[in-house]
Amino acid sequence: MSKSSRVILGCIGGHRSQFLAAAAAAAMLRLWSSIPTHILSYPATSHVPSLHRLISAAAPAISRSPRFAVEDYLIATCGLTPAQTVKASRKLRHLKSPSKPDAVVTFLAGLGLSTADVAAVVAKDPSLLCADVEKTLSSSVAGLTGLGFSRSEIARLVLLGRERFRSRSVVSQLQGYLPLFGSSENLLRAIVFNTNILTYNLETTVKNNLVFLRDCGLGACDIAKLCVSVPRMLTANTERVRAMVACAEGVGAPLGSPMFKHALRAVSFLSEEKIAARVEFLKKTCRWSDAEVGIALSKSPALLASSEDKLQRASEFLISEVGLVPAYTAHRPAMLSYSLESW
Repeated sequence: MSKSSRVILGCIGGHRSQFLAAAAAAAMLRLWSSIPTHILSYPATSHVPSLHRLISAAAPAISRSPRFAVEDYLIATCGLTPAQTVKASRKLRHLKSPSKPDAVVTFLAGLGLSTADVAAVVAKDPSLLCADVEKTLSSSVAGLTGLGFSRSEIARLVLLGRERFRSRSVVSQLQGYLPLFGSSENLLRAIVFNTNILTYNLETTVKNNLVFLRDCGLGACDIAKLCVSVPRMLTANTERVRAMVACAEGVGAPLGSPMFKHALRAVSFLSEEKIAARVEFLKKTCRWSDAEVGIALSKSPALLASSEDKLQRASEFLISEVGLVPAYTAHRPAMLSYSLESW
């Protein structure tokens, strides 16, 4: 290397530190000039922002996609009230996206459910919004259609069954009930009275009660009609059903008699205490003896479930206005069920 070259390199090396210092100063000046003026105007006595905060304030804002808000979705899309939303949202905290709920809401609308219907279903069963449309809901619809349920009946079932509809066993459960009720319409009527029939095992409680009722002399048609209006005959504990049968016999409708099924329906919602209270009411209101009450109930067990006000007005009219003696009405108790306006 020549002497002149060494001199040049020496000069460069000697000024290197000065060059780097100048470059750093220029960089800091550019950073300082990019900081908003209001940040630099902090009074000396105030808390001075850290360098990290100053740099963050000077940097451009990073755009982020809005976070999915379950509460807003339940109100805006599903039509829930604020009170319903508070309760329903507790079961949906894990939802991070509207994709599944959107698919479920679209599915429900496709079945014919109105906005109010969707709100009612979601309020009762918020977890329905997390159901898999293809694997669960559409599969259930296909299965029920195969059993003969119409689109409108399936929509009613969604409203009635709620969480049971998203159960994969709902199709087999309803398939087991259809032979008993005879039609999808009768089955839906029974579910209206008692949605719990969808939760019971057909092979245990329901089957045991059916066998017992057959042993009591009721035919398939009688059992079907009875269970449509009193579906708890199927789901109640068998001992409770036995107690109902004993009450029916106790009011003068022995097994095998034409009135037995009517008596069984009449006492199905009454305890022994309420039956005893109703007997005393009939004796006092209709002026019947014990024997006459027995005669009246054996002919018209429905008196046990009739309105007390209606019975009192009818009895007063027949005795005071028409002049009939109590024994006459006891042998013709159906007269007490007639409308006063028809006389």
